Order: sequence, then structure tokens, then C-alpha cells
Amino acid sequence: MAKDRLSVLSALIGQGVIPVFSHPEAEVCINVIQACADAGAKCIEFTNRGDFAAHVFLEVTRHFAEAEPGVILGVGSVVEAPTAGLFIAGGADFVVGPALNPDIAKVCNRRKIAYIPGCATTTEIGEAEEMGAEIVKIFPGTQVGGPEFVRAVLGPMPWSKIMPTGGVDPTAESLKAWFGAGIAAAGIGSKLITKELLAAKDYRGIEKKVAETVAIVRSIRGK
Repeated sequence: MAKDRLSVLSALIGQGVIPVFSHPEAEVCINVIQACADAGAKCIEFTNRGDFAAHVFLEVTRHFAEAEPGVILGVGSVVEAPTAGLFIAGGADFVVGPALNPDIAKVCNRRKIAYIPGCATTTEIGEAEEMGAEIVKIFPGTQVGGPEFVRAVLGPMPWSKIMPTGGVDPTAESLKAWFGAGIAAAGIGSKLITKELLAAKDYRGIEKKVAETVAIVRSIRGK
């Protein structure tokens, strides 16, 4: 059973940086997620990419349900409601998409699962919030307008909780710019869990990189 939506949203915001990755092998996914958890990032987004991704995800969620129940696993790149339902049935704690889809919002709300849709305008952000989205993803972050876009949006809409993905680097300079603009959290993919680290199955390297990034976010927030 998926975790309580409010606790998931709180954990995502509290963690600040959400590792985003995908891999076709369940064993690799389990090791990567464990490395992230050991680094202080127990909220992870698994990207829905490639054949049998849902089967891999199910195997991974079954593992962590027993091995480390505190891990919060979400699924990204979800573009239609049937896929959302499939991953929710497989244990997804939150659902992320590159675009806003009202049918996905309905499925997630019915099951009390956090839905984080991709938005690129203030109108889309407002519509997402009307559909119950507590956190909205701006995507692609750089092309939408970067930190300045976030700052501009939060002027008239200070209640919005924004999570950029795309254009966020795991560096102090990049993270200070984004969090300084007022984001609630940031998703970071291949710049954090790099192709090189994955190819080498360098799980200690992944843990080190994620731990450093988590520490940067905590420092920026004054924690």
C-alpha cells in the first residue's frame, strides 16, 4: 500500500533534492536507490522509460517494502491515466509527469496519491492546483525561464510550491539560485546519477554525490 499522501509531500519538500533515474535492471535500481537512501535521500523518482519499466518498478517496490519501508518511491514521465494506475498498483508513492493531465489527477486523487504535473505557464500552474496538485513541476526548468521564472510566479502566487526538473545542477551555485528564487524542491537526473556512475555500477560514488548534494541543500536552507 502506498504511503500517506501528506507524509509523502512533506518528505519531498523536507528532502529538497529528489534523485531521478531509470535503469532496465531491477538489481541495479535497488542498489542505486539504497545508495540514495544511505546518502539521506529516501525520496526517489524512477523514470518510466523503456519496455517493462512497470515490471522492474514492481520488483523494486516489493524489495523495499520489506528491506527499508522508509524509502519513498515515485514514478516519473507518466503521460496518461492508465499508466499512472499501473504504477500506483505497483506501489508508487507519488506520480510525476512532463505535462498536466486531468485524467491522471483524477486517478491520483481517487487513490490519495501525490500528483506532480509538469507546467510551463502560470495558467497551467493554476489549473494544476485546481486539480489538487500540492507541488507542481516546471519543465524543462531552464527553457521555461529558470529561477527568474520561479521568482516571477511566486510574486502573485506565493502559495505555489514549485519543483523544477531540467536545468538544475548538483552544485552550490545552481542550487542557491533555484532555492533563492523560492522553489520547494528540485528534481535532478543525469547530472546527479550520471551515466558513467550507472555504467560502472559505482554505488559508493552515487552515494557520495547524492550525500554532497543533500548537504548543499541543507546548508542553503540553514539546517
